[in-house]
Amino acid sequence: MRILIAEDDFASRKFLSKFLSTYGECDITIDGMEAVEAFMIAWDEGKPYDLICLDIMMPELDGVKALKTIRDIESQKGIEETDRAKIIMTTALNDKNSVMDAFDTGCEAYAAKPIDTKKMVDVMKKLGLINKD
Repeated sequence: MRILIAEDDFASRKFLSKFLSTYGECDITIDGMEAVEAFMIAWDEGKPYDLICLDIMMPELDGVKALKTIRDIESQKGIEETDRAKIIMTTALNDKNSVMDAFDTGCEAYAAKPIDTKKMVDVMKKLGLINKD
């Protein structure tokens, strides 16, 4: 599995990378602009991401705007819903509106920080990213 982590907080980046690297190859970006660039490069190289973890609050381009851009690119490329990246939003915010905006824009799930690894594994199983043992 190919995984993209977009996270501006160093500790969160390190934690997610260490945790998710047991499930696949992780690339890391520090803001939404880099995440969109990495997403496009991955498609151009024929190695799209299976999972993208986007922090909602990031500099340059926030996670919800990055999510919208990624979904727009997938639509422009004619990528079928089943072949699109699974996107999990991560947030330390207790802001229901941001979370609802993310779901309206096309994310599959969200994870509150600090990340509960057991819940994250359950979500990845439900999304079909890892086997249900």
